[in-house]
Amino acid sequence: MDKGIVLLAAGGTGGHLFPAEALAHELKAGGWSVHLVTDSRAERFAGKFPADAIHVVPSATIGSKNPISVARSLFTLWKGMRAARKLMARLTPKVVVGFGGYPTVPPLLAATGMGIPSMIHEQNAVMGRANKALANRVKAIAGGFLPETGGPYADKTVTTGNPVRPAVLEAAAVPYEPSTDGEFRLVVFGGSQGAQFFSKAIPSAIAAMESADRARLRITQQARTEDRDEVVRTYAELGIPADVSPFFNDMAARIGRAHLIISRSGASTVSEVSVIGRPAVLVPYPYALDHDQAANAAALAAGGGAKVIAQAELSTERLASIVTKAMHDPARMTAMAESARKAGKPDAARLLASMVEAIAGGRTIAQFKGERP
Repeated sequence: MDKGIVLLAAGGTGGHLFPAEALAHELKAGGWSVHLVTDSRAERFAGKFPADAIHVVPSATIGSKNPISVARSLFTLWKGMRAARKLMARLTPKVVVGFGGYPTVPPLLAATGMGIPSMIHEQNAVMGRANKALANRVKAIAGGFLPETGGPYADKTVTTGNPVRPAVLEAAAVPYEPSTDGEFRLVVFGGSQGAQFFSKAIPSAIAAMESADRARLRITQQARTEDRDEVVRTYAELGIPADVSPFFNDMAARIGRAHLIISRSGASTVSEVSVIGRPAVLVPYPYALDHDQAANAAALAAGGGAKVIAQAELSTERLASIVTKAMHDPARMTAMAESARKAGKPDAARLLASMVEAIAGGRTIAQFKGERP
């Protein structure tokens, strides 16, 4: 039975699209048609997105104080809103759900202006700029880490957790198996600019380790295209088997096989690592505008599932020591994995889908809070 159309709007990065993808799977299974509105960057992520159609509308971010740049951005947003209104008039969605990023602004502005029920999902512990701009206009706010108490939007906020993709749930079904004296699988990642630091720091730290420990390592590392060759060369010189790429389609499975993860602490990363249940060293991206990554990391570290270290404190020697100690302390790694798993919210997609259906059906967020599953 086709219940109607849910229109999902998400910026074209993995951090925004992955939770939207997870919700889409849940909604499709429940009988909804799902359409995605995004930007051209989404192409590399959209292969597994279960949308009936993907629509691109014009959008822009207002990041400059230059009057000409601001005017140009506002004109692009106006064009995007007109395009979004035409799209919604044709599709007549029952509800529009935004996942952050500037491409969500025109569709959500169009939806609220047309009286279409709408809500946003904020992945991070600190609300991003696009969602802040929309928060007053939407009927409900779902949060990965946002609290339901306190703050200007507490009355319409529900902490659902961040939905994770089916591949993450599959990886979560595999128990953590510590490495005692055999191969030790290290997974290193951090999106776009966030990976640049690791491309220099991790190979240097590995080179500083004892040769017997290096011989046990098997490395998966995300690196920018411009850094990849140098990272590959260093690992080859050290004789370490390594998969190095700007993007991995099977990252969830690689996390599931990991003995230790070193990564940034974007919302999707923290959510996926905790649901799968793997020990992690989290290095918040220090240049994030709202320091959202530090807040995300704190949520997982509080229960003992991760160690959080500021980038400025990570010397080559300290990184080498962290990896070496992890390799020789399987009991601690197992305990961290279990703590991470306890912090995970594998049912976030189901809860968020229930919230979407409630808003689509005309129920208030207060009603939903009283009846939530």
